[in-house]
Formats: sequence, C-alpha cells, structure tokens
Amino acid sequence: MIEINFLFTLITFYFVMYVTPGPNNAMVLASGLKFGFLKTIPVMTGITIGHILQLVIVCLGFGKIFQLYPHIQILLKIICSVYMVYLSYKVLGSFNKVERSSTKPIRFHEAALFQIVNPKAWTISSMAASGFIMNEMNLLLSITLIALVALVICPLSISPWAGFGSAIRKFVKNKRMKIIIEYILATLLFITATLIILEI
Repeated sequence: MIEINFLFTLITFYFVMYVTPGPNNAMVLASGLKFGFLKTIPVMTGITIGHILQLVIVCLGFGKIFQLYPHIQILLKIICSVYMVYLSYKVLGSFNKVERSSTKPIRFHEAALFQIVNPKAWTISSMAASGFIMNEMNLLLSITLIALVALVICPLSISPWAGFGSAIRKFVKNKRMKIIIEYILATLLFITATLIILEI
C-alpha cells in the first residue's frame, strides 16, 4: 500500500524540481512569449514525455553509466550550455521574425529529444530513481507510480512559465519593450548556461 507521506513527498519533489529555473523553463518561457500558451502545449508535452522516458531508462539501470563514467554527464552539460548560449543569441531579434511568420514553435519531438542533453533533467531522473523506488514494491510498479506522478506534476509545474510568457506578449508590440524583453530573455538563457558550466 502506498503511504500518503511518500506520495506527498514525491509530488513536492517533482513540483520543486520542475518549477525552479532551468533549461526547460527557459525554453517554455520563450515559446509562450513568442507564440502564446496554446502553441506551447506541444513543448510542455514533449518535455514531460521525454522526461518520463528518461526516468524509466534511469530507473532500469542506465543511471549506473553516469556513476561509472561521470565524464559523459560533463559532456552533456557542455552540450546543453552551448545550446543555451545559441538560444540566447537566437532570441535577439526573434520577435520580428515571429511577426513575419518565418519562425515556427518548437515541436513535440524536439522538446522531448532536448531532454537527452538537459543535465537538470538527468539529475531529476537520477534523484527520483535513487530516492523514490520502493524496495518493498515490484520494480515496474514502483517505476510506474513515479512516472504517473511525473506525468501530472511536470506539466503543471512548467505551465506557469508558458503562462507568464504568454501574458506579457502584449508588451512586445512596443519596439523598445520588445528589445528589452529580448535582451532579458537572452541574458537569462546565458546565465542558465553559465550556471550549468559552473556545476562541472
């Protein structure tokens, strides 16, 4: 039988880990700002499904590879940081491109595949696997429980970022405000990339 305290702790863990700033939230915020909340739903869904697949792989033992070969995780952090710097560069001037309809929202599979190089996502999966797999429960049932909680809590945790981005879209109509917001977003992405590198 599943204890209420265990379930509450698991829900709290996922909420805190996914609502706090990171590569996924930066991507969701930018998408909400440029394309609105509805067009960002595939991004949030892709992040969630990508994480769940990642979680299952880690729970089934793939996480051991990071313990044996920690350099792989360092490489992933570098790749993710480079990608975040690239995104920060692409944000500048991107709102004009959206107005000319030359830019498309991030697609479901792109958001899902991004989890491969997202070090925060690997960390969350590893922590969930090590902290919440119950020894007294069948492994597959335990993984299923963690995955079901992730399926509900992850999109709920990242959707406020999309909502915030969507809410301030009207301010992007002003040219000066547009430039300010672009630079703020680019700076946040760059800071995120820097923090990832500093963790190495």
